[in-house]
Amino acid sequence: MQVAILMIHVAIAIALVALILLQQGKGAEAGAAFGGGASQTVFGSRGTGGFLAKLTAVLAAAFFATSLTLAYFASQAGQAPEAGIPDARLIEQQNSVPTLDEGPQDLDNSAPVLEETGE
Repeated sequence: MQVAILMIHVAIAIALVALILLQQGKGAEAGAAFGGGASQTVFGSRGTGGFLAKLTAVLAAAFFATSLTLAYFASQAGQAPEAGIPDARLIEQQNSVPTLDEGPQDLDNSAPVLEETGE
């Protein structure tokens, strides 16, 4: 479930970037006031500005919703029994395991000797 939401989240992010790059800046509207925007009548008198702005708002809301959902999943993953501070018994068990720092006298470093058979 979390992977599917993450994939949707990435797709929405890419769509938001593309949609924002498609929009015209505020300076482009000044030319439309002098008759330069007559060809933009497919989306209405305001051009694509109103349609793209509404679509951007919808995608931004979906982006925030998927962000909050992913944050919720991340917070729930930290409550698993194997995560977090280890149990005291596990710490004591790890401390009782001998290490190489305790000295070479405890370790048998001799190489095994093979016995020869008299065949």
